[in-house]
Amino acid sequence: MRIEAREHASLALRTLAPVAAVAAAMAVCSVLLLWAGASPLEGWALMLKGALGSKFAISETLTRATPLIFTGLSAAVAFRAKLWNIGAEGQLYIGAVVATWLGAGSVEWPSYVMIPYLFLAGAVGGGLLLLAPTLLKTKLQVDEVVTTLLLNFIVLLFVNWLVFGPWKDPMAMGWPQAAPVADSALLPQLLAKTRLHLGFPIALACALAAWWFMRSTTWGFEIRAVGASPRASRFAGMPVNAAIVRTALISGGLAAMAGVSELCGVKEYLTLDLSPGFGYSGIVVAMLAALHPLGVVAASIFVAVIYIGADSMSRAINISNYIADVTTAVCLLSVLVSVFLANYRIRWR
Repeated sequence: MRIEAREHASLALRTLAPVAAVAAAMAVCSVLLLWAGASPLEGWALMLKGALGSKFAISETLTRATPLIFTGLSAAVAFRAKLWNIGAEGQLYIGAVVATWLGAGSVEWPSYVMIPYLFLAGAVGGGLLLLAPTLLKTKLQVDEVVTTLLLNFIVLLFVNWLVFGPWKDPMAMGWPQAAPVADSALLPQLLAKTRLHLGFPIALACALAAWWFMRSTTWGFEIRAVGASPRASRFAGMPVNAAIVRTALISGGLAAMAGVSELCGVKEYLTLDLSPGFGYSGIVVAMLAALHPLGVVAASIFVAVIYIGADSMSRAINISNYIADVTTAVCLLSVLVSVFLANYRIRWR
């Protein structure tokens, strides 16, 4: 057996490979449903109904997809430059911390000024958080996987200190949470009596902007070139380190915007359970999307459908909602294999 690179992978192959991979993953997970004593057809139907079967279900799915779009874009942009940012969870919380600090009474501005101000300030905070491990990587060759991952725990401990200490809301009846943000900082609801908020169209706008930036600007080209070959980029005269630093600022800023969106759109106050792992799920989303900014939107909605639908399915047929984690993991592995097979072929001798 020999593995050789394909000279040219057709558009049809690159398009159909991920679709086939997801179908194969669903078939594998159907075996798990059978093993648990449930009908796969009934299970998947209940999952779709729970995620897309009503206006409320669709709104919950899109609400769940909103932070995944931000963190998925964060991972996609960083990974394009071979900057392995595993710290989106910490950057998300830093964005929420900055939004709480500025939005809980520090300034009094109308909503049309306050909301962009909080998103911008949160993005700056997230970008600066990722800047430290990026400089360690560019100057001292320190592995950013380790530094960004460990920063997550440092940020979570910092948030824990805030909500149990100086920022603890005296009106929260002892619960560890900060004071709620001002009304002018809250994101408007898009649908009455649902949690779907303005953060979703903002996330879509960020996806379009990221796609245009990576495709049509000099800085975007430099990011893609550095990711493809740092040595060749440096030989061509590109500022490799500067491109990586710019990538870090953009990636950290996008992840932090997820924290601002969740704080001002869903929670309204800072807590330790603001994120159930959106930062780590963003990596899965980015890989499912093959690091394409527009694909991140579709992958985020797909993952949100699995998680929202799994809750409904587990209640209806008494199946553990951990099937969502298994399904997402199997889909990721299948897509990675499909991407490999789209770029390489196996020769049997």
